[in-house]
Amino acid sequence: MNIKPLGDRVLIKLLPSEEVTKSGIVIPDTAKEKPQEGEVLAVGPGRLLDDGKRAPIEVKVGDIVLFAKYSGAEIKHDGQEYMILNSDRDILGILG
Repeated sequence: MNIKPLGDRVLIKLLPSEEVTKSGIVIPDTAKEKPQEGEVLAVGPGRLLDDGKRAPIEVKVGDIVLFAKYSGAEIKHDGQEYMILNSDRDILGILG
């Protein structure tokens, strides 16, 4: 991966949404919701503070995170969908 997030941003690979419900009903592509989970692929250096230091980012590469539904910027690279999220505002928690 040659995308490096800047500041307090995080690059997320979207996890596929379920195609079959627990009761066995197949969900067509047109009815699927946008996934809200993803795997952290890259993390920026952190937000630059007034004193010149960097604020640490709480997630790390490999974490599975939950993020806000209509947040971040969607990008496509080599046929794969990714999101670039702001680590403080858009990421809601770490699953695990």
